[in-house]
Amino acid sequence: MAPFNKVVLAHGSGGRLSRELVESVFLKSFSNPSLRPLEDAAEIKVGGVTLAFTTDSYVVTPVEFPGGDIGRVAVCGTVNDLAVKGARPAALSAGFILEEGFPGALLCRITASMRRAADEAGVSIVTGDTKVVEKGKADGIFINTAGVGLIPKGRRLTSAAVRPGDIIIVSGNLADHGVAVMNARDRLGLEGGVRSDAAPLNGLIEAALRVPGIRAMRDITRGGLATVLNEVSGACGFGAELDENSVPVSPAAKSACALLGLDPLYVANEGKIAVFAAPEAALGILKAMRAHGYGRKAAIVGRMVKEKIPRVRLNTAIGGSRILLMLEGEQLPRIC
Repeated sequence: MAPFNKVVLAHGSGGRLSRELVESVFLKSFSNPSLRPLEDAAEIKVGGVTLAFTTDSYVVTPVEFPGGDIGRVAVCGTVNDLAVKGARPAALSAGFILEEGFPGALLCRITASMRRAADEAGVSIVTGDTKVVEKGKADGIFINTAGVGLIPKGRRLTSAAVRPGDIIIVSGNLADHGVAVMNARDRLGLEGGVRSDAAPLNGLIEAALRVPGIRAMRDITRGGLATVLNEVSGACGFGAELDENSVPVSPAAKSACALLGLDPLYVANEGKIAVFAAPEAALGILKAMRAHGYGRKAAIVGRMVKEKIPRVRLNTAIGGSRILLMLEGEQLPRIC
């Protein structure tokens, strides 16, 4: 018996329904020790070497937007999923589902963008696949990327290792990607020059990891920071406390979210990470991140706390507090 009658758009949101879909269908069918943690990448051991392995599919529309395109997002997303597990990306694959009639010039721009992003990350796209379907069957182009990376001996980052008192750091302004894509998709004409933050963060992550004390990292994509914190709280069994005044959001993105009725804490990013670190190491890690180009606006935004029921609490700018649940429904479909 299926756990639901049919798939709905919100099953792809990265929020609560996505989690339920994964746990009730895919984890039930495929459960194994590498899959069960449900983190950004799986850890697998091959001949005494620990590898990280990940895959993701990209259906963003429009396929080009300020600051990036579907190809750049595909490469950066896979690189970042490997890097937050402490891995050094080694190779990527790329699979394309193309709709009959898709413009050749646009496809060349997308693949060139993928090559530039891969070069920036220091990784190669070494294998792939192409399928073409009839006009009207694929909405232009869908891309799947997978990646493998080597986790250095002695390095292990996992949400289960997070402890009360650990400091939460984000690498920069939130919500830029979601706002940029929505503005381009619906031709909203929002001012302020918001651009997608799509970026390969393996260099930033390696810089941060030179400072001992990091317990876990997570890629902040679909579902936003609030959903990531709920996932980490569920994995480690402790709560998270977030300070709204400390969360970095650009004035332009904040204004756009207010206009569109969106909460920046739930909006997708494609070039931001959350770091969970021992309190005595937090300032050193923050300094290392701010010294890197992709971490200049990194900020300490909260801490992990011991609670009877693991939950995420936001201390608001006006002095109150509220509970942050996992993303409900689908705020911005086809965002990555």
